[in-house]
Amino acid sequence: MSHHHHDHEAGHCCGHHEHAHKEPRGSSVLNADVRVSGETTLTVAGMDCAEEVALLERVLRPVPGVQEMRVNLIAGQITVAHDDSIDAGKLIEAIAPTGLKASLPNEAHEHGDTMDIVKRRRLLSVAIAGVLTGCGLVLQWSGFSGWPEHAIFAMAIVAGGWFIVPKALFALRQLAPDMNLLMLVAVVGAIFIGQWSEGAVVTLLFGLSELLEAFSLQRARRAIGALLKLTPETALVKRGETFVEAPATQVRVDEIITVKSGARIPLDSLITSGASSVNQAPITGESMPVEKKAGDILFAGTINGEGYLEAKVTKAAGDSMLARIIKLVGEAQAQKAPSQRFVDTFARYYTPAVMVAALLVWLLPPLIAGGVWSVWFYRALVLLVIACPCALVISTPVSIVSGLTAMARRGVLIKGGAHLESLGKLRALALDKTGTLTTGQPKVLRVVTLNGKTESEILRIAAAIDTHSGHPLARAVLSAAEEQQVAIARSTSYFERTGRGAEAHLDGHEYFVGNHRFNHELGTCSPEIEKMLGEIERQGQSVVIVGHKPHANCTGEVLGILAIGDPIRPQAKEALRALHRVGIEKVVMLSGDNQNTANTIAKQTGIDEAHGDLLPDDKIKHVRELTAQYHHVGMIGDGVNDAPAMAAATVGIAMGKAGTDTAIETADMTLMQDDLGKVAEAIHLGKRTLRIIQFNIAFALGLKALFLVLALSGHASLWMAIMADTGATLLVILNALRLLRGAEQKKEVGLSSPTPAIS
Repeated sequence: MSHHHHDHEAGHCCGHHEHAHKEPRGSSVLNADVRVSGETTLTVAGMDCAEEVALLERVLRPVPGVQEMRVNLIAGQITVAHDDSIDAGKLIEAIAPTGLKASLPNEAHEHGDTMDIVKRRRLLSVAIAGVLTGCGLVLQWSGFSGWPEHAIFAMAIVAGGWFIVPKALFALRQLAPDMNLLMLVAVVGAIFIGQWSEGAVVTLLFGLSELLEAFSLQRARRAIGALLKLTPETALVKRGETFVEAPATQVRVDEIITVKSGARIPLDSLITSGASSVNQAPITGESMPVEKKAGDILFAGTINGEGYLEAKVTKAAGDSMLARIIKLVGEAQAQKAPSQRFVDTFARYYTPAVMVAALLVWLLPPLIAGGVWSVWFYRALVLLVIACPCALVISTPVSIVSGLTAMARRGVLIKGGAHLESLGKLRALALDKTGTLTTGQPKVLRVVTLNGKTESEILRIAAAIDTHSGHPLARAVLSAAEEQQVAIARSTSYFERTGRGAEAHLDGHEYFVGNHRFNHELGTCSPEIEKMLGEIERQGQSVVIVGHKPHANCTGEVLGILAIGDPIRPQAKEALRALHRVGIEKVVMLSGDNQNTANTIAKQTGIDEAHGDLLPDDKIKHVRELTAQYHHVGMIGDGVNDAPAMAAATVGIAMGKAGTDTAIETADMTLMQDDLGKVAEAIHLGKRTLRIIQFNIAFALGLKALFLVLALSGHASLWMAIMADTGATLLVILNALRLLRGAEQKKEVGLSSPTPAIS
């Protein structure tokens, strides 16, 4: 690949992804003028909702020397970009007043995982609040009202609400109302009007909803964590004459490692000796093990079969294909999807508006219409609680992460929520021919025999001459001879005729292999042969003519014709049908090959429209024409020469065959295994994700509107409002987590082969 080409492509991609890089999710530029010299990543225990993210932004903005903050809700981490004056200690100190506990990622491990400790404490306090609230309600119903009942409810409120108070007070000090402050106001208000039981039930339900939200996020975290556990922590590495066990992170590039049968491969490497079948499902999603021998690549996290392998490490632990996949999935969910941007903007104006509305509900009816103050105060509290935007805010990220993780498990990498949503909107697809629809490896598809020769005789003569040549067609001839177990003889006096073919001596005779033109020049062509050649060439195949060369007393003759073509991928036809089934209206093939070949392949695979003889610039033109007509267009290519067209499309999809590095960097989506069927699966998943997000947003808003009416008409109590909010949040999360269940995926798309998932 020439340098020029690479730069050209990089230019295109950067332009294409510029937006994506500038705005990862929660990447808030806090102080644009600060000069960044370092980054610190912290694990924040108890960060489960967008409210906490807003809280962190507010505490870090005033810290001098902090420039921006990026949030990864799923990993429970924030990354802060800052100058030299800042260290982790200062950041942890700044975060402390919010009631959230921050620590360095490795310390979080040492302290028995702070996140788990925080969850266990919350679980315990919610359980205690539940028991106490239950006792209080029993006392209330049995007529023992008065101070014992109030005391029990007060203890329940303290047990269930201790972790809300610091966050709420902080929000009050910052004059930035959030959910925690709304809850505190509601509980204090309930106590103020003598509704102790309501206060206790509200605290309990809120604590429970926070807990359930944290647990559901944990599930999405575990799904990504499953990817992380794929690579073994140690490797058997050659030091001197023996193999010793060493941490995988300490093994250097070019060192030799060994992999025993049945073991997971610790690092990306190249086999130096041994042969085995390797299960690559974790990386490429291939269901069948792949045979590997010396010179083949091994990926970290894949599983060795029966054989014993020695291999030379090609990439350090942090740069392995798997590490990059995990990094991409992490970065992908950091990129905001359009629906999430809508929700974020909505929530920003929504919460203050609700506070004002609640104030008006409390003040106006008593002042204007002589309403009872306590009644309207209570209704205002209910309104505050209903308005909590948690279900709304969490609806999109959980759906996006579930979708991205589900596809990563199947060996399909999608670079971000925006692209996952775009996939769901695709209406047309353009695809490259060589290497996408076809295998990209020339192959002898047919042997035509003449003058009483057999197929193996023709192959024996052709292979004997071609063994001297490195031409792709010559390689196709040699592999056909090997497949048919034809013994390859050595020919002598080999002579290459550039652009025509070659000739050599074999068994005392002079033979030639060559193209149509060479056949004419030798004078061995006849009308019948001409007709045969025309027929083969019309099908878009190349011809290799094998014959006796005219010499001294011999006129020469054609002995056979080899038809060589680029075979269509076995699953191509079925995959194209599946694409139409998932709603793609038009599939167009864009090829650099001649129009004849393009038409033949299109006919055999069921492509709607084929364009041949195209240069990279022509491909861009066609993609733009499709975009003008269908708006959302995908382009599938093999990453390098199709990069400009992929950048021009709504979604660029690379056939990665365990990803050429460039393909993974360029494309919005990469198929780690060259299986076109996965494109239909991804589009189907994109559509499902979009449907789930749209349903979740509509459901959350609809429920709020209903309860708003109930609150104002006096039909909704405080605890009903909390139940509705908790229920909405839970349903939204559970609905989104359905995307992780992938088994039904293939059935819906109509692809039969089983898809291995990472267990």
